[in-house]
Amino acid sequence: MDDNAAPVNRMAELPEETREFLAQLRQEDIKTLRDSLRLVTAIQTVGSFIKWLIVGILGIAVGIVMFGESVAKILMWFRHAA
Repeated sequence: MDDNAAPVNRMAELPEETREFLAQLRQEDIKTLRDSLRLVTAIQTVGSFIKWLIVGILGIAVGIVMFGESVAKILMWFRHAA
């Protein structure tokens, strides 16, 4: 769809079902759709943040376990050497 075209010409390129749907919208419906799109975008942003937060927490937990095992091995070397 050509975004630089006049609104009437842009609508002509849409499928018939989409044009009928858009023609039936009232001003409140358009406002609701815009608000809904912002809400969905915000939810996706928060979801992405939570996903990486969980990945980070799991990474830190695994790192702590690996570090603890390494320290335990080093301490065992010193105990066997003495």
